[in-house]
Amino acid sequence: MRKNDAQDCERCKSETKHKNEIALVNRIAGQVNAVGRMIEENRYCPDILNQVRAARSALKTLESRVLETHLQSCVQEAFTSGNKKLQDEKIQEIIGLFARYDSTEK
Repeated sequence: MRKNDAQDCERCKSETKHKNEIALVNRIAGQVNAVGRMIEENRYCPDILNQVRAARSALKTLESRVLETHLQSCVQEAFTSGNKKLQDEKIQEIIGLFARYDSTEK
């Protein structure tokens, strides 16, 4: 994880939008814990795989929601500010995120 730096926007840090995702995070944690229990119990492989897929799907939902919040708050704020430097930073930030996503999906 990176430390807070100049790319962080005050609106994102001050808002509680990500707190809405706590229930989903808790559900994901429960699903991952269930996978561990299933492995310990030597459960049937397809059952374990179904649980893994459910956790992955929930993680993708979480990822999408957090990205949407970021785009609608920090990125939107940068583009309505008129600050070209901040706008360029946000563009590079998004490019970097997608570059990392693309390299981890392979």
